[in-house]
Amino acid sequence: MPSGLRARLRSALSTALTAAALVALPLVSPHSAHARPATDAPAFEQQILFKASQDPGYACFRIPAIVRSADGTLLAFAEGRVLNCGDAADIDLVLKRSTDGGRTWGPLQVVNEGAGDTHGNPAPVVDRDTGRIWLAETYNTGRTDSASCAVPCDRTPHLQYSDDDGRTWSQPRDLSPEILPPDWNSWYATGPVHGIQLTRGRHEGRLVFGVNTETWNGSRVTANHAALIVSDDHGGHWRIGATDSWPIAGDGTFRQKPSEVTLVERDDGTVLVSGREQDGTDLGHRTQAVSRDGGGSFTAPFRDLPGLYTPQVQGSMLRLGDRLLLACPGDPDRRRTMMIRSSYDGGRTWDSVDRGTVVTTDWSGYSDLVRLGSGTVGLMYEGGAVDARDEIRFARFTEDWLTPPRGPDPVTPDRARHAPDAAVLGDAEETDGVTRGALAFDGTDDAVRLPYRSSLPLGTKDFTVSLWFRYTATSGEQPFLWMGGTGTSQPQVWLRGEPANNRVQGLITVRNGAAPPQSAYVRTATAHNDGRWHHAVLRRGGGRLSLAVDGAQTSAADVTGTVSRNSPFGVHVGQRMDSRAFFTGTLDEVRVWDRALTDEELADPDVLRSPQDTVLWLPLDRVSGG
Repeated sequence: MPSGLRARLRSALSTALTAAALVALPLVSPHSAHARPATDAPAFEQQILFKASQDPGYACFRIPAIVRSADGTLLAFAEGRVLNCGDAADIDLVLKRSTDGGRTWGPLQVVNEGAGDTHGNPAPVVDRDTGRIWLAETYNTGRTDSASCAVPCDRTPHLQYSDDDGRTWSQPRDLSPEILPPDWNSWYATGPVHGIQLTRGRHEGRLVFGVNTETWNGSRVTANHAALIVSDDHGGHWRIGATDSWPIAGDGTFRQKPSEVTLVERDDGTVLVSGREQDGTDLGHRTQAVSRDGGGSFTAPFRDLPGLYTPQVQGSMLRLGDRLLLACPGDPDRRRTMMIRSSYDGGRTWDSVDRGTVVTTDWSGYSDLVRLGSGTVGLMYEGGAVDARDEIRFARFTEDWLTPPRGPDPVTPDRARHAPDAAVLGDAEETDGVTRGALAFDGTDDAVRLPYRSSLPLGTKDFTVSLWFRYTATSGEQPFLWMGGTGTSQPQVWLRGEPANNRVQGLITVRNGAAPPQSAYVRTATAHNDGRWHHAVLRRGGGRLSLAVDGAQTSAADVTGTVSRNSPFGVHVGQRMDSRAFFTGTLDEVRVWDRALTDEELADPDVLRSPQDTVLWLPLDRVSGG
C-alpha cells in the first residue's frame, strides 16, 4: 500500500476509534500501591494513551515524550512502529493532544512518517517566549525485520516545529551540519525525553536537549559521547554544548556509557543531567553530571550512582518546587515496577526503593514527566501486564499522592572501620543472640541495608562471609546476606536458605573483561531450618568457593572475575536485592572480610575482636533511633 494512502486510512480509522476509546474517564491504576479510594480518585488516575489494538495501522508503540505548550496544551509523542516492535523498522513519529490537562485526548496524528525508514527518538522542547514547539528526532534506514540498526548505524538528527500548539508541523530540516561532527559517525540519539528552556541566570531563554552518540573507526566503535545541544536564538541555530566522552577498549569494555539523558534546571540555575548507564564497568545503572554554565560544559565527568536501583533503561526527571522527581522502574534487574523517586538536595541523593512511590508493579520501561499545573504532574510511560511494550499509559497525580519524605530509619552499628550505621527497615526486633543480642525478621519487610561506600564492593578479591542464622521456614527463599546486583547476569554474592529444596546455598556471579557472566555455587545437603542456631561460612580463595555450616564443608571451583561490576550495588541482610524475598527468622554476627580466613582464624578471639580486613561487621545486637 502506498505510504500516503496508508497514512490517510490510518488517520481516518484512528480519528474514529481513538476519540471513542480515549474520551472515557481515566481509570485509577489497580496496580498502584498508593491509589486512593474512589472518593479521592483524582489524587491518581491513569488511562491507556497508545496501544496497537486501539490505534490502527501500528504493531507497537514505544518511546514516549511529552511537553506542555505555552498555551497549556499537552503534546504526547511516541514512536508508531508499523511492522513490529523492533527499533529499526518502519517507524513514524506520532502525536496525541489534550486541551484539558490530560483527562481526554484527541486522535492520533502522524507528525513525521517513516515511509519504510525509522523516524524516532522524539525530544520536544517548548520555547515559552515565542510559543514555538520544537521537536528533535533521528532518522535511519529502516529494516523489514525486527533486528537492530546495523553498526555503524546511519543515524542523522533532524528538527521540525509547530506554531499552532501541535496541530500542524513544519517540514523537518537536517541538523547534521550543526550538531553532527564527523567523528560522531555511528549511533546518534536525541533524547528521547523532553528538553528544557532555562529560566535563570545569564543563559535565561536558552533551549537545551540531550543526545548520545558513538564514534566508529572503520572497524569498531571506539568511544561513546553524551552531550547537550543548545540554542540561544529561539531555535534558529543549534550547537553542541557540554560533552563527556568515554573511550571503548579494544576488547569492548568501557567504564561508562551515559545515554538517553534527561535534564532539569535546579533552583540555583545549574543543570542536572541524568542518564542511563549501559554495560560500563563502573557500578550502577544510572549516571549523573552537572553543568553550571547553562549546558555549555560539564563541571566533571558523569558519575555512576551505585545505590540507585533501576534496570538498564531510560528515565525522566522533573522539578517540582524544591523537589526533583525521577521516573524509572525500581527493579534493579528487569523493566518492571515503575516508580517515582524524589530528591530534596538537587539530585545529590535520591529516595531508595523503599521510600519511592510505586506507580505500577507491572512491566514498565521508558517514560517522561510533565508539569500539569500547581502541584499536579503527568507521567507518560511504557507499561503492560505481559511486556513493558504492551502500551503507553498516561497517569495524572498530585504531589500529595507521592510518598512524603520520612525521617531517618532506625540504625544498627557497623563496626567495620570508618563505616556508618546500617539502616534497619520494617520493624526487625531485638532478641537473644548467640552471645548477646540478635535481630528477628518477620519475612514481610524487615531487613538491614548498608549505605553504599566504596569499600563494600569485593571486586576480584578473595573474601570470607561469616554469620549465624536460625529459622524454621519450610518454603520460599530465605536470604541471609546479599551483596551486589541481582538476576542471572549481574555480579553478586549471596547466601540464603532454600528450605523447599532442603539446602543452604551460596552463589557468586562474576564478569571478566568482555566475557559473558559466569556463576559458581555451593550447596549443603540440608536446609538447617530446625529453629536452632547454625554458623555459616562462605569463602572464596585458593581457586575454590566453599560453604561450611557448623563446620561441615562443601566446595566448588571458583570462576575468575569480579563480583562487583556493571550493576546497581546493594548490601542487604535478610532481603533480596530486588525486594522479592525476605527472611523469616533470626540473624546474628554478620561479618565479611576481604580475604579468605582460615578455620583457625575464624576460631581466634583476637581475629574476631579486630576490625582488620573487615568490609562489614554487623553484631545486630541493638537498634537505635528512628
